[in-house]
Amino acid sequence: MTPAIIFDLGKVLVDFDYTIAARKIAARSAKAPADLHAFLGSSPLLVDYESGRLTRQQFYQAVSDAIGFTGGLDEFGGFFADIFSEMPAMTALHAELRRRGFKTYIFSNTNDLAIEHVRRNFPFFANFDGYLFSYEVGAMKPLPEIYAAMEAMAGRRGADLIYIDDRAENIAAGVARGWRAILHETPEKTRAALASWGILPAD
Repeated sequence: MTPAIIFDLGKVLVDFDYTIAARKIAARSAKAPADLHAFLGSSPLLVDYESGRLTRQQFYQAVSDAIGFTGGLDEFGGFFADIFSEMPAMTALHAELRRRGFKTYIFSNTNDLAIEHVRRNFPFFANFDGYLFSYEVGAMKPLPEIYAAMEAMAGRRGADLIYIDDRAENIAAGVARGWRAILHETPEKTRAALASWGILPAD
């Protein structure tokens, strides 16, 4: 069976920077940008949101209560989600894999605000065979149930799945299921790993 290739989203296909959101949200709240950045990075609210335990409205309300945000949900959502920039070398790599006939999937710990923004602003995002998001599954990587859901979506298991992610703990969970996995550090290293398996031609 031809392997399917699974991409993480953040720090693999798009970069992101929560300081951008922190600066915009802070302008309408009681917290300084640095404090707000720390809050977004450490609050369990984001984990609850990306695990599907909070709706968008509930997340917005809880964050607004915690930081004194004075804007509405639409404004908050725009600030919160507009943190991404495309990683062209990796989206070009994905496009090359598609041209070679490989099925590809996105497999991401994320939330609906982020996905709506990426889908609206980054054309490459439309060119995958499937998408598995933590907030829809109700579990985040590296929990086993989200990996099982990815296997079910792709219709493949073990070495017939090739997985690219920037977080070692997420990669380890895939390897434990027999997936072939690449810890993404640079486009060059990821491309070399794919070439070592014959997925791409060697340079």
